[in-house]
Amino acid sequence: MANTYVKASILFQEKQNDQVYLIKLKGKFTGKPGQFYMVKLPDSDLYLPRPLSICDLDKEGITFLYQRVGKGTSRMASYKKGDFLEVMGPLGQGFFPISADKKIALVGGGIGIAPFLFLAKQWKNSIDLYAGFKGEPYFLEYFKNNVDKITIATEDGSAGYKGYIIDVLEYNEYDLILCCGPNMMMKNLQKRIGDVPAQFSLESRMACGIGACLGCSVKTAKGMKRVCHEGPVFLGQEVIFDDED
Repeated sequence: MANTYVKASILFQEKQNDQVYLIKLKGKFTGKPGQFYMVKLPDSDLYLPRPLSICDLDKEGITFLYQRVGKGTSRMASYKKGDFLEVMGPLGQGFFPISADKKIALVGGGIGIAPFLFLAKQWKNSIDLYAGFKGEPYFLEYFKNNVDKITIATEDGSAGYKGYIIDVLEYNEYDLILCCGPNMMMKNLQKRIGDVPAQFSLESRMACGIGACLGCSVKTAKGMKRVCHEGPVFLGQEVIFDDED
Protein backbone atom coordinates (compact mmCIF):
# COMPACT_ATOMS: atom_id res chain seq x y z
CA MET A 1 0.00 0.00 0.00
CA ALA A 2 2.94 2.30 0.71
CA ASN A 3 3.07 4.25 -2.60
CA THR A 4 -0.51 3.72 -3.78
CA TYR A 5 -3.68 5.50 -2.70
CA VAL A 6 -6.50 3.26 -1.54
CA LYS A 7 -10.05 4.08 -0.48
CA ALA A 8 -10.98 3.62 3.16
CA SER A 9 -14.36 4.13 4.81
CA ILE A 10 -14.79 6.24 7.93
CA LEU A 11 -15.64 4.31 11.10
CA PHE A 12 -16.16 7.46 13.14
CA GLN A 13 -15.25 11.10 13.34
CA GLU A 14 -15.22 12.95 16.68
CA LYS A 15 -14.94 16.70 17.15
CA GLN A 16 -12.41 17.52 19.88
CA ASN A 17 -12.95 21.29 19.71
CA ASP A 18 -13.83 23.86 17.04
CA GLN A 19 -10.70 23.06 15.04
CA VAL A 20 -9.48 19.59 16.01
CA TYR A 21 -10.98 16.26 14.92
CA LEU A 22 -10.30 12.59 15.54
CA ILE A 23 -11.07 10.30 12.63
CA LYS A 24 -10.78 6.53 12.27
CA LEU A 25 -10.65 4.68 8.95
CA LYS A 26 -11.52 1.04 8.50
CA GLY A 27 -8.97 -1.37 7.04
CA LYS A 28 -5.82 -3.39 7.52
CA PHE A 29 -3.17 -0.73 7.98
CA THR A 30 0.45 -1.00 9.05
CA GLY A 31 3.00 1.45 10.38
CA LYS A 32 5.39 2.38 13.15
CA PRO A 33 5.17 5.24 15.67
CA GLY A 34 6.26 8.44 13.97
CA GLN A 35 5.34 7.37 10.44
CA PHE A 36 2.52 9.08 8.55
CA TYR A 37 -0.05 8.63 5.78
CA MET A 38 -0.99 11.00 3.00
CA VAL A 39 -4.75 11.58 3.15
CA LYS A 40 -6.85 13.13 0.41
CA LEU A 41 -10.47 13.67 -0.49
CA PRO A 42 -11.74 11.25 -3.17
CA ASP A 43 -12.52 12.51 -6.67
CA SER A 44 -11.15 15.96 -5.95
CA ASP A 45 -8.19 17.70 -7.53
CA LEU A 46 -8.89 20.97 -5.72
CA TYR A 47 -6.99 20.13 -2.54
CA LEU A 48 -3.51 18.80 -1.92
CA PRO A 49 -3.23 15.63 0.16
CA ARG A 50 -2.43 16.17 3.82
CA PRO A 51 0.30 14.29 5.71
CA LEU A 52 -1.21 12.94 8.94
CA SER A 53 0.78 11.14 11.62
CA ILE A 54 -0.41 7.75 12.76
CA CYS A 55 -2.22 8.55 15.99
CA ASP A 56 -3.31 4.98 16.70
CA LEU A 57 -3.47 1.67 14.91
CA ASP A 58 -5.37 -1.53 15.69
CA LYS A 59 -7.10 -4.48 14.01
CA GLU A 60 -10.10 -2.33 13.12
CA GLY A 61 -8.24 0.43 11.36
CA ILE A 62 -6.15 3.56 11.67
CA THR A 63 -6.79 6.77 13.63
CA PHE A 64 -5.68 10.30 12.83
CA LEU A 65 -5.88 13.49 14.87
CA TYR A 66 -5.99 16.53 12.61
CA GLN A 67 -6.62 20.25 12.66
CA ARG A 68 -9.05 22.09 10.41
CA VAL A 69 -6.86 24.80 8.87
CA GLY A 70 -8.03 25.24 5.26
CA LYS A 71 -10.65 24.33 2.69
CA GLY A 72 -9.52 20.72 2.34
CA THR A 73 -9.48 19.84 6.03
CA SER A 74 -12.69 21.85 6.55
CA ARG A 75 -14.42 19.70 3.97
CA MET A 76 -12.95 16.55 5.52
CA ALA A 77 -14.35 17.62 8.89
CA SER A 78 -17.85 17.42 7.39
CA TYR A 79 -17.49 13.77 6.41
CA LYS A 80 -19.55 11.17 8.29
CA LYS A 81 -19.39 7.48 9.12
CA GLY A 82 -19.46 5.46 5.89
CA ASP A 83 -17.94 8.20 3.74
CA PHE A 84 -14.62 7.49 2.06
CA LEU A 85 -11.17 9.03 2.06
CA GLU A 86 -8.10 8.02 0.07
CA VAL A 87 -4.89 7.21 1.95
CA MET A 88 -1.33 6.26 1.06
CA GLY A 89 1.22 4.90 3.53
CA PRO A 90 2.89 4.17 5.81
CA LEU A 91 5.49 6.74 4.77
CA GLY A 92 8.68 8.23 6.17
CA GLN A 93 11.00 7.23 8.96
CA GLY A 94 9.42 6.90 12.38
CA PHE A 95 11.02 7.24 15.79
CA PHE A 96 14.40 5.59 16.07
CA PRO A 97 14.72 2.40 18.16
CA ILE A 98 14.67 3.15 21.87
CA SER A 99 16.42 1.12 24.56
CA ALA A 100 13.92 -0.36 26.98
CA ASP A 101 15.68 1.06 30.05
CA LYS A 102 15.29 4.69 28.98
CA LYS A 103 13.10 7.20 30.79
CA ILE A 104 11.32 9.19 28.09
CA ALA A 105 9.62 12.58 27.91
CA LEU A 106 7.09 13.14 25.13
CA VAL A 107 6.78 16.86 24.35
CA GLY A 108 3.86 17.87 22.16
CA GLY A 109 2.79 21.32 21.04
CA GLY A 110 -0.90 21.43 20.12
CA ILE A 111 -1.69 18.96 17.37
CA GLY A 112 1.89 17.74 17.81
CA ILE A 113 0.65 15.31 20.46
CA ALA A 114 -0.88 13.22 17.65
CA PRO A 115 1.97 10.73 16.98
CA PHE A 116 2.61 10.05 20.67
CA LEU A 117 -0.48 7.98 21.52
CA PHE A 118 0.57 5.09 19.27
CA LEU A 119 4.06 5.18 20.76
CA ALA A 120 2.82 5.42 24.36
CA LYS A 121 0.53 2.42 23.92
CA GLN A 122 3.47 0.28 22.81
CA TRP A 123 5.93 1.52 25.42
CA LYS A 124 5.86 -0.47 28.66
CA ASN A 125 8.41 1.47 30.72
CA SER A 126 8.73 4.96 32.19
CA ILE A 127 7.22 7.62 29.94
CA ASP A 128 5.79 11.09 30.69
CA LEU A 129 3.77 13.42 28.49
CA TYR A 130 4.30 17.18 28.38
CA ALA A 131 1.50 18.83 26.38
CA GLY A 132 1.32 22.50 25.46
CA PHE A 133 -1.70 24.32 24.02
CA LYS A 134 -2.71 27.87 23.16
CA GLY A 135 -6.02 27.45 24.96
CA GLU A 136 -8.16 24.67 26.42
CA PRO A 137 -6.40 21.26 26.21
CA TYR A 138 -7.84 18.41 24.17
CA PHE A 139 -7.39 14.67 23.56
CA LEU A 140 -5.43 14.08 26.77
CA GLU A 141 -7.91 11.55 28.18
CA TYR A 142 -6.62 9.03 25.63
CA PHE A 143 -3.18 9.15 27.28
CA LYS A 144 -4.25 8.63 30.90
CA ASN A 145 -3.74 4.86 30.95
CA ASN A 146 -0.66 4.92 28.75
CA VAL A 147 1.77 7.34 30.43
CA ASP A 148 3.02 7.79 33.98
CA LYS A 149 2.47 11.54 34.21
CA ILE A 150 0.81 14.30 32.19
CA THR A 151 2.05 17.88 32.52
CA ILE A 152 -0.01 20.63 30.86
CA ALA A 153 0.82 24.20 29.87
CA THR A 154 -1.53 26.68 28.19
CA GLU A 155 -0.60 30.08 26.82
CA ASP A 156 -3.86 31.61 28.07
CA GLY A 157 -3.66 29.98 31.50
CA SER A 158 -6.92 28.03 31.07
CA ALA A 159 -5.30 24.83 32.38
CA GLY A 160 -2.03 23.79 34.00
CA TYR A 161 1.00 26.08 33.88
CA LYS A 162 0.44 29.45 32.20
CA GLY A 163 3.09 29.72 29.51
CA TYR A 164 5.02 27.36 27.26
CA ILE A 165 5.43 23.66 27.88
CA ILE A 166 9.19 23.74 27.33
CA ASP A 167 9.44 26.07 30.35
CA VAL A 168 8.24 23.31 32.70
CA LEU A 169 10.01 20.35 31.12
CA GLU A 170 12.42 18.78 33.63
CA TYR A 171 15.21 18.20 31.14
CA ASN A 172 17.73 16.43 33.31
CA GLU A 173 15.26 13.82 34.56
CA TYR A 174 15.09 12.06 31.19
CA ASP A 175 17.32 9.86 29.10
CA LEU A 176 15.52 10.81 25.90
CA ILE A 177 13.19 13.59 24.75
CA LEU A 178 10.80 13.12 21.84
CA CYS A 179 9.21 16.27 20.48
CA CYS A 180 6.59 17.18 17.89
CA GLY A 181 5.07 20.61 17.38
CA PRO A 182 5.64 24.02 15.80
CA ASN A 183 9.16 24.73 14.55
CA MET A 184 9.57 27.64 16.95
CA MET A 185 8.91 25.37 19.92
CA MET A 186 11.41 22.78 18.72
CA LYS A 187 13.97 25.46 17.90
CA ASN A 188 13.78 26.80 21.46
CA LEU A 189 13.80 23.29 22.91
CA GLN A 190 16.92 22.49 20.92
CA LYS A 191 18.73 25.40 22.61
CA ARG A 192 17.91 24.06 26.06
CA ILE A 193 18.45 20.31 25.88
CA GLY A 194 22.22 20.46 25.60
CA ASP A 195 23.54 16.93 25.27
CA VAL A 196 20.29 15.20 26.26
CA PRO A 197 19.43 12.82 23.37
CA ALA A 198 16.35 13.96 21.46
CA GLN A 199 14.26 13.08 18.44
CA PHE A 200 12.18 15.71 16.64
CA SER A 201 9.19 14.85 14.46
CA LEU A 202 8.94 17.75 12.01
CA GLU A 203 5.76 19.15 10.56
CA SER A 204 5.81 20.21 6.92
CA ARG A 205 3.54 20.82 3.97
CA MET A 206 3.94 18.07 1.40
CA ALA A 207 2.76 17.57 -2.16
CA CYS A 208 3.79 14.00 -2.92
CA GLY A 209 4.82 12.39 0.38
CA ILE A 210 7.34 10.09 -1.28
CA GLY A 211 10.37 12.35 -1.74
CA ALA A 212 9.94 13.20 -5.42
CA CYS A 213 8.99 16.88 -5.31
CA LEU A 214 11.58 18.08 -2.73
CA GLY A 215 9.02 20.58 -1.43
CA CYS A 216 9.49 19.55 2.19
CA SER A 217 13.28 19.72 2.37
CA VAL A 218 14.89 20.99 5.58
CA LYS A 219 18.43 21.93 6.61
CA THR A 220 20.34 19.46 8.75
CA ALA A 221 23.92 19.11 9.93
CA LYS A 222 24.34 16.53 7.16
CA GLY A 223 22.85 18.65 4.38
CA MET A 224 19.34 19.07 3.00
CA LYS A 225 16.95 16.24 3.81
CA ARG A 226 13.32 15.54 2.92
CA VAL A 227 10.83 15.49 5.80
CA CYS A 228 8.68 12.95 3.96
CA HIS A 229 11.48 10.52 3.16
CA GLU A 230 14.49 10.86 5.48
CA GLY A 231 12.08 12.16 8.16
CA PRO A 232 9.73 13.17 9.58
CA VAL A 233 11.77 12.08 12.62
CA PHE A 234 15.31 13.47 12.94
CA LEU A 235 17.84 13.55 15.74
CA GLY A 236 17.11 16.69 17.74
CA GLN A 237 20.60 18.14 17.49
CA GLU A 238 20.75 17.42 13.74
CA VAL A 239 18.09 19.87 12.54
CA ILE A 240 19.10 23.43 11.58
CA PHE A 241 16.17 25.81 12.07
CA ASP A 242 16.04 29.01 10.03
CA ASP A 243 15.84 32.37 11.77
CA GLU A 244 12.21 32.79 10.66
CA ASP A 245 11.13 29.46 12.19
